[in-house]
Amino acid sequence: MIDIEEQYEKIYRYCYYRLRDPQRAEDVTQETFLRYFASDSYRNTGQVLHYLYTIARHLCVDEFRRPVSEPLPEALPSGEDLLTHLAVQAALEQLAEDDRELVLLRYGNEVPMGVLCRLYGVSRFALYRRLQRILKQLKTALKEDDP
Repeated sequence: MIDIEEQYEKIYRYCYYRLRDPQRAEDVTQETFLRYFASDSYRNTGQVLHYLYTIARHLCVDEFRRPVSEPLPEALPSGEDLLTHLAVQAALEQLAEDDRELVLLRYGNEVPMGVLCRLYGVSRFALYRRLQRILKQLKTALKEDDP
């Protein structure tokens, strides 16, 4: 059984990353869990995380198509943390959208490799190689920003 509170936070973080709007992310996260609880078919299959992220992904795509007002600005850290935050943000922006999503899921939300393999429809080896390539890109981008 999964810890619903912990997964709720991770699904919200994923939705916020995709939508960049706290209210819309909250709405989509709630809808994700409502749909999860309304369906009996996936609860006991051992693929709960895969199912949750699949629902969230589809809902984010649907929500992204709707018109929206400007999102609220994110709270930024200060001082040296701000510089690090901005450098990492700039490095992430250089990645393809799918690669940024993968980094968020694996390292931000700590989604297990097995779940990611099913979500992306690739083998562990292929996913591992992709993550290594992405991390290498990030390291290169961060070294370029370092004076």
